[in-house]
Amino acid sequence: WSSAKPKPNTREPMSTTTVKTVAVYSYQKYDKLLVDKLTELLGSKPENVRVIPVGLDTLTAELAHGCEAVCVFVNDKADAECLEVLGKLGIKLILTRSAGFNHIDLYCAEKLGMVVMRVPQYSPEAVAEHAVALLLALIRKLPKAYNRVREHNFNLSGLEGFTIHGKTIGVLGTGKIGQITAKILKGFGPKRLLGFDVFQSDAMKELGMEYLSAEEVMAQSDIITMHLPLLPNTYHVINQDTIAKMKKGVVIINTSRGGLIDTDALRGALKSGQIGAVGLDVYENEASFFFADCSDQIITDDTLSGLLTFPNVIITAHQAFLTIEALTTIADTTVDNIKTFHAGTWAESHNHCKAPVELLTTQPAQPAALERGPSGLKTE
Repeated sequence: WSSAKPKPNTREPMSTTTVKTVAVYSYQKYDKLLVDKLTELLGSKPENVRVIPVGLDTLTAELAHGCEAVCVFVNDKADAECLEVLGKLGIKLILTRSAGFNHIDLYCAEKLGMVVMRVPQYSPEAVAEHAVALLLALIRKLPKAYNRVREHNFNLSGLEGFTIHGKTIGVLGTGKIGQITAKILKGFGPKRLLGFDVFQSDAMKELGMEYLSAEEVMAQSDIITMHLPLLPNTYHVINQDTIAKMKKGVVIINTSRGGLIDTDALRGALKSGQIGAVGLDVYENEASFFFADCSDQIITDDTLSGLLTFPNVIITAHQAFLTIEALTTIADTTVDNIKTFHAGTWAESHNHCKAPVELLTTQPAQPAALERGPSGLKTE
């Protein structure tokens, strides 16, 4: 990896700014609304919208042969090698059904003349509410209580929880989702509401949030909820060193990106009791399992298997976004992104993904410096 800045891309997108065919990768049943709206826009011929139920990677890229655009999701792997294949097929537009875009090599896409468009926010409320749902389920031991009653066991022993009221809550990342989460949690009456973001929100300050360094937020909080994007300098922000400085019994919620947490260090801290409970909607190696039915398979990932054995860990399979409202917004915005591409105004669109310098490497940086200024930890 080199820190030298590449020359700005001057290559224009491929030929025309019109697409008539799109391949939808990682298709699930809940993507039907998206496919219906794409069909309405592009036409009802089978070749206009190609549904592909597997993820995009180098091996599956050829399935987009004959298409001019691909539509991908968070666990698709649009790395340089994959994009080279897509480039040879004539793909000129990449549509991601997500706010995050760390699964796409933006620099390579720009070199190949491909335009990348995203859905910057589809339902921040959905993700924030899911984060709070995970927290409440953990601290009130709802899964265990539910299973007991289903088996006609009405004993309350071992179901002792604790209240959010009077606790110190830390919010890492106060973008849209982080702010909504903070507002919800404020209603529980916490003693302190701490936050970290390189862009401090006046609205959060008015709410009573104290902005501190990331290290201070993690060290002083009883509950930590994570809403940072995955960038080289946010990779493994929660690691063995930062965990050691946390309060014993801290509760951690992550509905953002799996790579924010060193999962091996997390597992060790759960064993020792340093971490009291964890709620995850993301996992750093989730691509091999999430969005698929693995119920008849052996989970070969020892770390994931180990996490699933802890009674104080709840894992959901990247479903925080999954609401009717969010799916509707994803479909509408994806269609609008195609219209913007057709109009030739994609470069001015907020949905257009450019390649900032800090994303020009796929090798994660070590999380030593969390206070890097605006080029570092900008939240969504």
